[in-house]
Amino acid sequence: MQCIVNRRAQFSASHRYWLPELSEAENIEKFGACSRFPGHGHNYVLFISLTGELDEYGMVLNLSDVKHVIKREVTSQLDFSYLNDAWAEFQQTLPTTENIARIIWQRLAPHLPLVRVQLFEHPELWADYMGNAMEAYLTISTHFSAAHRLAHPNLSNEENTEIYGKCARPHGHGHNYHLEVTVKGEIDPRTGMLVDLGALNQVIDDYVVEPFDHTFLNKDIPYFAEVVPTAENIALYISNLLRSPIQELGAKLYKVKLIESPNNSCEIYCTESESNSVSATGNQPVLASV
Repeated sequence: MQCIVNRRAQFSASHRYWLPELSEAENIEKFGACSRFPGHGHNYVLFISLTGELDEYGMVLNLSDVKHVIKREVTSQLDFSYLNDAWAEFQQTLPTTENIARIIWQRLAPHLPLVRVQLFEHPELWADYMGNAMEAYLTISTHFSAAHRLAHPNLSNEENTEIYGKCARPHGHGHNYHLEVTVKGEIDPRTGMLVDLGALNQVIDDYVVEPFDHTFLNKDIPYFAEVVPTAENIALYISNLLRSPIQELGAKLYKVKLIESPNNSCEIYCTESESNSVSATGNQPVLASV
């Protein structure tokens, strides 16, 4: 029986985004604070996903062996290092989160049956790499606080209460929403970036966080005057808002995950098919899970 197992590891390291072929002003413009000398550091958290058949002992792999491989090939070399100098690969392509994940895959692939390398630079930024050449995924996590009422405008209070329960109460209720935006793209062979991170953060702030934060969604966001602001509909609307500006940055919106509470979350996957894409004609991404 096929099974995927995951092993966690961690390392602390510093890095700097700086291209010697650019002037100081050009580096600052491209990389912002990340270009500052002598660099900055992170406590990286690494998840290695492995696949295989269950053996007679109920294991895919001996995780003790996996631990030693990860330590030998990766963490012992990167822990307390300056990443730009740690591996030769980072002389050619800068040690961004997505590129570090790619190189870790290359280092581990000869030794382990990998299916994914996931690297957290910090809790609000992480990358996923699945072995597809220069293709990677980058996720930004952010949040906003808002109130809403679940009530269809064409139904009576009694009908809405029957459908939505306490969430239909006329004065609404609030949530601290957590939002995860995942983009997909090709890692630039020189900068190591699949997208300008500062620009991506700005797009998410401009199109979602600032307009949504501290609002009553039903009244302050015109779209929700007629559309019930369930978590699913909010995530779908956010995906509509973000797809085009992210595409203008040279990446593709892959997933929007909205966490309404510790008990409720939903995910919208934006596919390449015409029926599930977002465009000026109003096509929608697919609702994957709730």
